[in-house]
Amino acid sequence: MPKLSDKPLLEVRTAKIRDIPAIIKLTQRVYPEEGPYLPGTIRGQINAFPEGQFVAVYDGQIVGYAATLQLAEKQIFKQHTWENITGAGYGSLHNGKGEWLYGVEVCVDPGRQRNRIGRRLYEARQRLCEELWLKGIAFGGRLPGYRRNKKDYPRASQYFQAVVDREVRDPVASFQMKLGFEPELLLRNYHPDDKASGGHAALMVWRNPRYDEEDEARPAHRRSRETVRVTTVQLEARRFADADAFFTHMEYFADVAADYASDFVVFPELFTLMLLSSEPEQPPHEAILRLTEYTPQFIERMQQLALKYNINIIGGTHPTITEDEDIQNVCYVFLRDGTVHAQEKMHPTPDERDYWGIVGGDSVDVIDTDCGPIGVMICYDSEFPEVARRLADQGARIMFVPYCTDTRQGHLRVKYCCQARTIENQCYVVTSGITGNLANVDNLDINYAHSSIFTPSDMPFARDGIAAEASENVEMVVVADLNLSTLQWARSQGAVRNLRDRRFDLYRIRWKDGG
Repeated sequence: MPKLSDKPLLEVRTAKIRDIPAIIKLTQRVYPEEGPYLPGTIRGQINAFPEGQFVAVYDGQIVGYAATLQLAEKQIFKQHTWENITGAGYGSLHNGKGEWLYGVEVCVDPGRQRNRIGRRLYEARQRLCEELWLKGIAFGGRLPGYRRNKKDYPRASQYFQAVVDREVRDPVASFQMKLGFEPELLLRNYHPDDKASGGHAALMVWRNPRYDEEDEARPAHRRSRETVRVTTVQLEARRFADADAFFTHMEYFADVAADYASDFVVFPELFTLMLLSSEPEQPPHEAILRLTEYTPQFIERMQQLALKYNINIIGGTHPTITEDEDIQNVCYVFLRDGTVHAQEKMHPTPDERDYWGIVGGDSVDVIDTDCGPIGVMICYDSEFPEVARRLADQGARIMFVPYCTDTRQGHLRVKYCCQARTIENQCYVVTSGITGNLANVDNLDINYAHSSIFTPSDMPFARDGIAAEASENVEMVVVADLNLSTLQWARSQGAVRNLRDRRFDLYRIRWKDGG
């Protein structure tokens, strides 16, 4: 098994006093003409509102910074300047009883703008807003496209309205609108030094969809994230000219899933067999050995996609030579913080054993993610209830099943067993299958898939226990939102409570490791 990255390569965390020198260096790179922030300014922001200041750290280097205040509504929704509302940037007007978060600054290293660091910082603010149960987020957003479009829109108010109406694309405001912010007010002379914006700004507003002023049950403590968006890719087998063409195609689906703000995107089992489509056909054992040679490149390229698109990737499966020289069918999980995890297939099919000499894995455990612990069952593994039960007992509420089946009968075995696992463990199961034909790659010559996102069968969930499903044997993506709090309700108050009602006085599963 190749050495995997077990430390986050990219993370967003709260800023500390010790980060100040690195933040100053960042602002020097971002604002070479305006001059960097002063140490006292950043110290003031951190001391005023420690929870609201975020840094993005890539491979140990600070590459992004977001400064935030908490303010009263009456301070925000009227004409104001950056200087006045931020206390000259020091955060001195922070009001812990305010109903809104106010953005003071977001800056990203120009050399790292392909990793969606700005989006990550905005999302960190949004999570803080939800945790603090505030009305929303506002800030004065730049309008740098105004200078370029001044001939068509002589007055700032005209340009602002054109941005609101989406008649013109502003490089900053349009990006912020894509993140869910809306321009509500033209702030005149907001930042006089911003020549490209004519000194003006747009008051950009994001309203917290979970905020309910009348909700008496609103928590006094912070809440964990409840909804997870998943995208499953039903992939068609096809020829590729080379490995770059294969990874470019996979990047397309990562990009699509990210555009839908998905937390996870799932690829099918053995989808990397398509890497062999550009090579002469080989006997089965030689072909699988050749495929294992792509392992380092596969891990590196998929890790880059997870970072670039800020998404957790369930990387189908890829045959890998392990430390004991066995060939195993491995699902690599690429998290958006840069860490990489591996889950071996526990139960190779007779065909995998006989055709390729694939050996079963030694352990199955949950993988901790920013959306909670998840489980991976690879195709045939889903047909063994012990695997899913172990993962559920370890805390998994979402289980991912990359699969590859050649016939409808094979597909239905996976489907029916996955639906059974959702009922037994009161969890969600997401399947991703491969379809199409590839004549020059042995064991990928015919395929059948009908990828789905399954739920438990109870009143709060989708009818028929299917949140979403693809069309049969068509390349496409399927997206669904999965509410984790609904699972907790089902486990404690549902019509049946399978996990809770087990008879430990009569039976128990004991794994070799004691689990």
